[in-house]
Amino acid sequence: MPEHMPLLKVRDLQTSFFTPAGEVKAVNGVSFNLERGKVLGIVGESGSGKSVTAYSIMQILASTGKIVGGSIKLDGQELVGAGEKVMKTVRGNKISIIFQDPMTSLNPTYTIGRQLMEAILLHTDRDRKQAWDRAVEMLRLVNVNEPEKRMKQYPFEFSGGMRQRVMIAMALACEPDILIADEPTTALDVTIQAQILELMKSLQEELGMAIIMITHDLGVVAQLCDEVIVMYAGSICEQGTAEEIFYNPRHEYTKGLMRSIPTAGTAGTKLHPITGTPIDLLNMPQGCPFAPRCDNAMKICLRERCPRMEINEDHMASCWMNVKSGIEDGSILPEEEKGGEAK
Repeated sequence: MPEHMPLLKVRDLQTSFFTPAGEVKAVNGVSFNLERGKVLGIVGESGSGKSVTAYSIMQILASTGKIVGGSIKLDGQELVGAGEKVMKTVRGNKISIIFQDPMTSLNPTYTIGRQLMEAILLHTDRDRKQAWDRAVEMLRLVNVNEPEKRMKQYPFEFSGGMRQRVMIAMALACEPDILIADEPTTALDVTIQAQILELMKSLQEELGMAIIMITHDLGVVAQLCDEVIVMYAGSICEQGTAEEIFYNPRHEYTKGLMRSIPTAGTAGTKLHPITGTPIDLLNMPQGCPFAPRCDNAMKICLRERCPRMEINEDHMASCWMNVKSGIEDGSILPEEEKGGEAK
């Protein structure tokens, strides 16, 4: 039987930014699969490499950024080194992206209709009349009232939530296989956030596309995602199904993120933030990048990185604490693992 091929297969992706101060390894050895119709969440603090991973897939990096290693395969087609001509057929057609702030994503001098039609005319062989009809249809799909009237209006005439709906309509107009949502609710208030997430969930079920949801809001992940990647300092520290990550976190950074979520049960009590400051990517430590901020760090954590360990078939984590607990419960023999030093 032929090997199963995921829709998107990323292997050992490495993206760096070359600055006067030196090379910043913004993404360092990231690997994951995205299956058709699934929602993958990428979470982590600001600066952990979430957005750069997405921009690497789309190849829309800033001029100082470059993919220096690894592989990105879309339906078996290699995108790394494929060239701008190939990427123009991928962007919008096969992979679309929604950015954080809808106000800066829309051109204030053009009508909404013109901008929607431009995307449709660029990526499909529809004529102007068909593009207009498709744009109206997409606005209706994302619950924009009076779409024919709205087509003739400018971005300043729309609220933040409505602008983001327009951006979703634009991203989905050419029926992509993958939608990348880069913190799509960050600039919106809470009630509008809920509406946009509900809209994305219903569209995903209706159109059957895959979504990569980039966020630092774990509530969004719990609501939408099938699988979750937790990133820190450009690397994946934990990866698994949403259920595993939420109910059985096995990396100290993930546990810290979970503890910092306010819940009804913690009302009136002090929140537990992760102490310290995010890592300086120009001066990466020798061992685990989270070790300087970790309350349970051991000597080995400061000395060397933990390899990816399989917790179960749906869950991977790179934390020496798992080796330590494995030695203590007898599931790992000290001589078989470097983790023997973890004691």
